[in-house]
Amino acid sequence: MKHRFVVWGGNISRVGSLGLMVGGIFLMVAVSSAMAQSPGPGGSGPSGRPGGPGAPPPPPTAGMNLAVTEGSASYRVTEQFVGIDFPNDAIGSSSTVAGTIGIAKDGTIVPGSKMTIDLRDLRSDQDNRDNFIKKNTFETDKYPTAEFVPTKITGLPLMIPMQGQSGFTLTGSMTIHGVTKEIAFQGIATLGRDNTVAGRAKTNFTFDTFGLTVPKIGRLMSVDNKIDLNLVFKFKRS
Repeated sequence: MKHRFVVWGGNISRVGSLGLMVGGIFLMVAVSSAMAQSPGPGGSGPSGRPGGPGAPPPPPTAGMNLAVTEGSASYRVTEQFVGIDFPNDAIGSSSTVAGTIGIAKDGTIVPGSKMTIDLRDLRSDQDNRDNFIKKNTFETDKYPTAEFVPTKITGLPLMIPMQGQSGFTLTGSMTIHGVTKEIAFQGIATLGRDNTVAGRAKTNFTFDTFGLTVPKIGRLMSVDNKIDLNLVFKFKRS
């Protein structure tokens, strides 16, 4: 639509004044809308409040406390059956993992930190194997859990970021079958802005390390004298 302005003696007529006023109102509305949608200082979101999309992450902290919210522990053992030319990996897991880990401001482990795995919940793809391992290998009637007490962690920076990834080594005392030995887990952790720390860690040891009986069931001919232990974890950070 074309606007018509009528001029008499250098003055804009009433029609022209009305057009200018309406145009000015539309211009003010457009500018206000654009300002409301523009990010504010410091990367704030559409509302202008800090913490919106693009906002910087919270600063790192010296030390943190971790409580298990989800987790699983699994073992892997190579076995050889009679009449089969190739080995098989036996894998069993327990999803009953609990515990807390505290890291002090100086990077040391807080006394009282501990993680527990319920061995009575171990499951694999064979019930016979599970029954033998729980009854004869781990003797879960006497020793129902495996306990890990961390004593040292390396790899994490002293000022722990609120997001990102980091490799780590967690060393401590593992108690299985009534025997306590020092072992070290190698792992990687993903730190989330929602105050979670998730990842996985692994270690290995022999049956002899904890005085465990090597499984002997059915057509099982031999079992490799090494157990791979893997942890998958999710912690709540505070």
